[in-house]
Amino acid sequence: MDATELQPVLEFLGRQVPFDALSREALALCCRSLVIGYYAKASGYVAMDASRPRLHLVRSGAFEVRTPEGELIDRLGEGDCFGFSSMLSGEEIVNRVVILEDGLVYHLDADTFDVLRRQSREFDRFFNRMFAQRLRNQGRYRAKELATSRICALMTATPMSIDGQASVTAAAQLMQQHRISSLLVTDGLALSGILTDRDLRNRVLAAGLDGGVAVHRVMTPRPVSLQANASVFEAMQLMSEHNIHHLPLLEQGRPVGIVTSTDLLRRQSCQPLLLIGEIERQTDLPGLVQVSKQLPLLLQNLIGADTRAEEVGRILTSVTDALTRRLLLLNQALLGEPPMAYCWLAFGSQGRQDQAACSDQDNGLLLAEEPDAEALGYFSALSRAVCEGLSLCGFPLCPGNIMAQNPDWCLSLTRWQQQFVQWVATPDPGALLHASIFFDMRPVFGPASLFAALQDKVLADTRKNALFLAALAGNALQTSAPLGFFRTWVLERDGREIKGIDLKHRGNALINDIARVYALAAGIKEVNTAQRIRAVMALGELNRQDALNLADAQEFIAHRRLANQGAQFTAGQPMSNYLKPADVSSLVRHQLRDAFRVVHEAQDGLRMTFLRRF
Repeated sequence: MDATELQPVLEFLGRQVPFDALSREALALCCRSLVIGYYAKASGYVAMDASRPRLHLVRSGAFEVRTPEGELIDRLGEGDCFGFSSMLSGEEIVNRVVILEDGLVYHLDADTFDVLRRQSREFDRFFNRMFAQRLRNQGRYRAKELATSRICALMTATPMSIDGQASVTAAAQLMQQHRISSLLVTDGLALSGILTDRDLRNRVLAAGLDGGVAVHRVMTPRPVSLQANASVFEAMQLMSEHNIHHLPLLEQGRPVGIVTSTDLLRRQSCQPLLLIGEIERQTDLPGLVQVSKQLPLLLQNLIGADTRAEEVGRILTSVTDALTRRLLLLNQALLGEPPMAYCWLAFGSQGRQDQAACSDQDNGLLLAEEPDAEALGYFSALSRAVCEGLSLCGFPLCPGNIMAQNPDWCLSLTRWQQQFVQWVATPDPGALLHASIFFDMRPVFGPASLFAALQDKVLADTRKNALFLAALAGNALQTSAPLGFFRTWVLERDGREIKGIDLKHRGNALINDIARVYALAAGIKEVNTAQRIRAVMALGELNRQDALNLADAQEFIAHRRLANQGAQFTAGQPMSNYLKPADVSSLVRHQLRDAFRVVHEAQDGLRMTFLRRF
């Protein structure tokens, strides 16, 4: 470079840490040694020459550093560096640098880099700190990989099985011979049931049956099962929800393995499972309150491991579900057996399984029959005790009183069905407000068939109901993404008069609204937003690219919301959904703008799909 070309480079380096710590002579040496490289997004990756390691300084554009497995380690924008790890460690280059935007990168050779490190202690210390941070980041992603690993890694492969026509004696001998506590019962290649030690005790010995009885008569038919490629946390959640200790794993409908609660407990890294295990061992409310104090730490550990926001929501919700079920069982023991079958329903964020910090209660009771005065008194006492217990465990009472302890939301199946029919038939503002909460419902406790009777009726009424869907879509368009003219931010004040971007109500809640409309229009039973988007895409109701963009936007905004809450917690500040733009890098602000633009475009699509006839 000549002097004219060097001047803007000198000025740029003089503004960047740690180059601003270099002497004028060292800075000039650095500038003379730099080589400029242009990287186009279409190229995909930055080519890294293992035989010639170099320091790469981003002049413009955006990049990501990822592991060979594709896990994100760092996001880079103007003034950020990469490539220094291999020069400091002498190890082979293994990570990949993904090009997110076209950009210019300055390259500095290893010899000059070493000279600058020797000349400036501050320059050398900076890159050593960066190297240590990069190692910590990689450690977090390894922790994330451990936390989200597949359940097939823990399963007992080629599990023992037996035909349903075989005798119980033959089954017990097989279990004793192989020292196992369960057998899969098969009909040809298909799974038809499971026989456990508990079945032998309760259904054979306690019932006075002899060993000649056929296995199919005492087995658990159609057992809860899971796909073998599911995550450890999905297995944990399912086993906790159904209170089972043996979970068959399937591939293409055929049993390929089994995992037990013991297998999961051995995995000490699986903190949520241990926490749920502690919850299930508590015998009173004070014990549950004490265990629930671990929830903020669990959230911080998940944020620190950079766990996907979707996974964080599912994990936290699984703990809330476990607390709810334990409170129900403890209070049932005090009140006596319930007078009829019932379902405890979760609405809102717990229903969608996307809970985060600051989540309050949204729940209700679904009763199998119309209650008389005595039954009403029982369920009133039960629901009040559970809601108060959840409040003491860190889940505030709902400000809108959408809770099972409110008689309005403790209804029989018939009355719940009538309530939804009314909302759908008369979609006034009050009904639409309720729709944003009640139409995201999931059973936490009670017979699945009772909940199915309600959900099937609701979906039958909403599916292809043009008038209701238009009203619901119109309501979802009342709030917009926080982008003003010329790509400026629309900032709002939180309760402490701090201006920021409301990531929940201006971001994730809008995507929840969009996904809900499409799902109800298609009769989709899923209530989790990410699963709704995938299901809508699979049915062709939303084109693949738009669906993937919307799912990515949901994850990115939720991830930033969690990261912001983690930073607030660490700083000793009240956790909120408000992000101050100045608290994040220009690259993150740019990515947030892209995510909110996707939300804006999805709202336009919602308007065109459901409102063009009105």
